[in-house]
Order: sequence, then C-alpha cells, then structure tokens
Amino acid sequence: MPAVREVMSTTLHTVSPATTVGEAVALMAQHRIGSTLVMEGHRLEGIFTERDTVRAISQSHDAPGHEVSSWMTRDPMTVAPDEDVESALNTMLEHGFRHLPVVENGEVIGIVSIRDLAG
Repeated sequence: MPAVREVMSTTLHTVSPATTVGEAVALMAQHRIGSTLVMEGHRLEGIFTERDTVRAISQSHDAPGHEVSSWMTRDPMTVAPDEDVESALNTMLEHGFRHLPVVENGEVIGIVSIRDLAG
C-alpha cells in the first residue's frame, strides 16, 4: 500500500487569514486548485475550499471583500506523510473532505486531494 508521501503535492498555495475571499478565489482559479491553505507564518490556521466559497457567497453578497478567516475551516484535520493512502482516503470519505494538509513534525509539507488518493 503506497504512503501519502508518494501521491501528495508538495507545491503549496497559501494565503494569510487577512487575504480576501476574492483574492483567494482568484489564486485558486489561476492555479486550477480546489483549496488553499491559510497560514500565519509557518502555522496552519485553516483551509479555504471551493465549498467555503459557495457558502460565503450564498450567505453574504459582499463576501469577496471579506477575509478568508471568516469563512475558512479552522484547524483542519491533517494527515501524516507516512500514513497509507487507503487510511487517508477513508478519513476523507468519512468526513466529507476533498483535501487534507500533510503535516510532518508540526510543519505543512504537502497537500493531498481525494483525486490523488483515488487515482
């Protein structure tokens, strides 16, 4: 069984908690990604996803001007790089996630999507 490390992306697209929803969505569209990590320095504060975008816009007409910290998922679940792919996939399916940050020794080293795991 392959480990998450073998399928994760090490290219991290990040924003700060003060980044606006509009800026985060533009970053996600530019890089064709479904989520961005919300970082305060090296600390993972949250994750902002396509689903958060839909929720924000459906609840507030001026959401693109709001800070992502208002809409992000705080303290997201993470996965270790040596965890097996099947276990990570089960975590995502059980909780309805499509993206999981990969953390080793307290540092974000990658991100894995459900596509990475199911492929």
